[in-house]
Amino acid sequence: MNKEEWLKKGFVNEKIDSTLDLKSAINKLKEEKNAVILAHYYQKGEIQDIADYVGDSLALAQWAAKTTADIIVLCGVHFMGETAKILSPDKKVLIPDLNAGCSLADSCLADEFSQFVKDHPGYKVISYVNTTAAVKAVTDVVVTSTNAKQIVESFPKDEKIIFGPDRNLGNYINSVTNRSMLLWDGACHVHEQFSVEKIIELKAQHPDAIVLAHPECKSVVLKLADVVGSTAALLKYAVNSSDKCFIVATESGILHEMQKKCPQKTFIPAPPNDSTCACNECSFMRLNSLEKLYNCLKYEFPEIDVDKDIAEKAVVSIKRMLDLSEKLGL
Repeated sequence: MNKEEWLKKGFVNEKIDSTLDLKSAINKLKEEKNAVILAHYYQKGEIQDIADYVGDSLALAQWAAKTTADIIVLCGVHFMGETAKILSPDKKVLIPDLNAGCSLADSCLADEFSQFVKDHPGYKVISYVNTTAAVKAVTDVVVTSTNAKQIVESFPKDEKIIFGPDRNLGNYINSVTNRSMLLWDGACHVHEQFSVEKIIELKAQHPDAIVLAHPECKSVVLKLADVVGSTAALLKYAVNSSDKCFIVATESGILHEMQKKCPQKTFIPAPPNDSTCACNECSFMRLNSLEKLYNCLKYEFPEIDVDKDIAEKAVVSIKRMLDLSEKLGL
């Protein structure tokens, strides 16, 4: 299969010898090519275990900005690869499967968002990192769930702000900062699907359990939570807490790191509305695999590319986020 066929498929589909020790082979390729593997907390456990760095969107952006590697393999979704490429334009940035998109980024098309911004002159634009490079290009500052509250609070109280694309995160930030930001109507399909009724049932079964929830969840879910925070914040809380049982309302991939760091504690994934599933997974995040990671490193494909003009505009809002995060100690 040639690269044109691979590109149509979105990943290198070459069959791998079943006797190959994939982890050893990936590590060997990584060393030979001076590559670094960055993985999001929502990746499969086997990918998190082989990665050089595992973190949330803020941490991945920070690592991508300072790495000395020649190749960055971003095990996450497409917008994360774009962010890494924008921050490290001289590096080759790879992603195991180009089909790994993001429902939240897809809910905010660049041309529609640009028009929305034009229709509201005089507003500062804050965009969640879960957006395309083209949306970041019309943004004043990017935020993640880790730093959104602090960055919003860095603006004057009377500043008129557009916040996109996640309405749930935007509503939550409005509530904790006493703001009235104008919100784009987007959402993450994973965090939208948590079942309030099932969380209540789990809490009844485990009355001592602490409910941890990501701010991308609906407000009715956040009202049930004992702790609301980013994936990194929820992980940190679980590690430092004296409590032994947690119900976790975010993408279930984070439970792998929670269980690794706290083997003596119990972590229960909050279920979605679909009664056939006990946990809530992002189908896009799950597209990446060790086989695709190996082929990606071997052939240095698929590669992320960002239009130069868009990248030059987008990098301003991303670097502003990184600078503010450093200043705020995040």
